[in-house]
Amino acid sequence: MAIEVNGKTIETTPSGYLQELADWSEDVAMKLAEIEGITLTDKHWDVINYLRSEYHDNAQNQPMERVVLKEMAKKWGTKPTSKDLYTLFPLAPTKQGTKIAGLPEVLRKGGY
Repeated sequence: MAIEVNGKTIETTPSGYLQELADWSEDVAMKLAEIEGITLTDKHWDVINYLRSEYHDNAQNQPMERVVLKEMAKKWGTKPTSKDLYTLFPLAPTKQGTKIAGLPEVLRKGGY
C-alpha cells in the first residue's frame, strides 16, 4: 500500500504503518490521520509528539496507555481518562496514535 503526500509516494505496510520511519513529516501525519478519519487537534499533536519523543529519545520505547495518560496529565494540567484518549484515537491511542506518529506497529496485546 502507498499514500501520496505533496507529490511523493510513501510506502506503507498492509496495516497502514510507514515502511520507512524517515518518511514521516507533519504532512504525512495529517494524511495518515485523514485516512483514519481523524482531524488533528493540539491534543492529538501532544500525544503524537510524546510518542515520537519516547521512541526516538528513549531506546525505541513505545509506552503503554497508562504512561501516556500520566504524561498528558503533566502536559495538559488536568488528569485525562482513557475515554479522553480514545476520543482522540478511537482505535486505541497507543496503536492508532503510533501509526499517525510514523512509528512501527505496536504488537503487544492490550494497551493499559
